[in-house]
Amino acid sequence: MYIDFHIHAYADEIADRAVQKLKDTANCEAYTNGRIDDTRQKLKEWGIDYGVLLPVATKPTQQTTINNWAIAQNHGNIISFGTVHPDSDELYSELERISSLGLHGVKLHPDYQGHFMFEPCMQRIYKKCGELGLPVILHMGYDPISSMTFHAMPADLAEMAKKYPNCTFIGAHMGGMANWESVLYYIRDARNIYFDTAYCAEYMSDEMFMEMFRAYGEDRILFGSDLPWSDPHDEIGMIDRMPISDSAKDKIFYKNVLRVYQDVLK
Repeated sequence: MYIDFHIHAYADEIADRAVQKLKDTANCEAYTNGRIDDTRQKLKEWGIDYGVLLPVATKPTQQTTINNWAIAQNHGNIISFGTVHPDSDELYSELERISSLGLHGVKLHPDYQGHFMFEPCMQRIYKKCGELGLPVILHMGYDPISSMTFHAMPADLAEMAKKYPNCTFIGAHMGGMANWESVLYYIRDARNIYFDTAYCAEYMSDEMFMEMFRAYGEDRILFGSDLPWSDPHDEIGMIDRMPISDSAKDKIFYKNVLRVYQDVLK
């Protein structure tokens, strides 16, 4: 089984525009057209059993609409997270609504949302999510939209995870895209931190993956691709070629997700 913990899709009316803008910004290829129907079909064709959909509210006014759309996609081979914007006046009530709707966590992208992950407006999200039992996944490290200023770095993740021990954090892109030495340096206690492999196959060396595997263990890494910006088979290939046991690979590919979300496939 494969559960891709990190995928993106967009409402049909904005998909073309969103995909083209991101392609132009990052100078990258898209492996779907950005629509949810195409995403579902591609996952099936590629043998990916489930994809975890991670929407992002780039403005406070977007969060309710996006979460309504996300819950409508939360069936079949799509497992949906919700999102909030740190500047929202309705942040707490929207987090409570995310929980009551049955969305499985909260996606934040500090670069797109214009805040450093340690700011008070972000910290109130971690505190509330800890109370609600909602995991928080954050884009970590480099992003082409903010190539000179990184809004979420490994040192920040380590500090926030320690300050909010009841919140489960997922550091996307193995905890800090293109900043993996810093991940290893700053994140010493990963009891409430997971890492996903999204978009790492092209940029992370096998040696670095194994160093992080040895540091954090087979229970803390989640397979993710960053679809449509990466082909899931690239990340699968990276994990498959590592000199680790088949049981460890199974944990990374799907069992770790099932442990965190015991009811996710019910």
